[in-house]
Amino acid sequence: MKTKGFITVIALALLSLSSFAQENESRFGVELNGEVSIVSSELNGANLNTGLGFETIFQYRFMPFTSVYGGWGYTHFNANESFAGSDIDFEQTGYILGLQFKNSIAESPLSYFVRGGLLYSHIEVENNAGEIISDTGHGVGFQVVGGLEVALGKDWSLAPSLKFNSLSGETELDGVNHQLDLRYVSARIGIIKRF
Repeated sequence: MKTKGFITVIALALLSLSSFAQENESRFGVELNGEVSIVSSELNGANLNTGLGFETIFQYRFMPFTSVYGGWGYTHFNANESFAGSDIDFEQTGYILGLQFKNSIAESPLSYFVRGGLLYSHIEVENNAGEIISDTGHGVGFQVVGGLEVALGKDWSLAPSLKFNSLSGETELDGVNHQLDLRYVSARIGIIKRF
């Protein structure tokens, strides 16, 4: 019984220290992420190569462990062969809005976070000359993110994470409608500045 009581007291002390650290953290943050992305399935028969992208995110912590975040993202994929021809680029661009839960890991400089958000994005199809030949128009998708935040010093952090994005849309090319279901996983590294 004494052991359970001791463990309970230690757990409550760590939780209160963690809460105190979160409360002293600045409420606003700006995050810049670079990412490498791999699609989880073909895109309407096109086998997409590894993609590259970035996101810019603004955060506002309105509760000790919870923030709202929003921003803009861009991810570029290339396909050697696709329904649109050879050497075609597919680009997802658009807006993000979601919630984040973040908590410190004991008294270390590490925190873990999970995010869930909505995308308002579109998929552009570009030929090898860089001209847009088709566009899905903006539609709603979602993203799920999990990662760590490593404190680097006063108000600066490094944030490695994994992200899953899902977006669907329909586009017309040469009189034929194509359903584009873009789902991919990204390994990301971000830098965060808090205010």
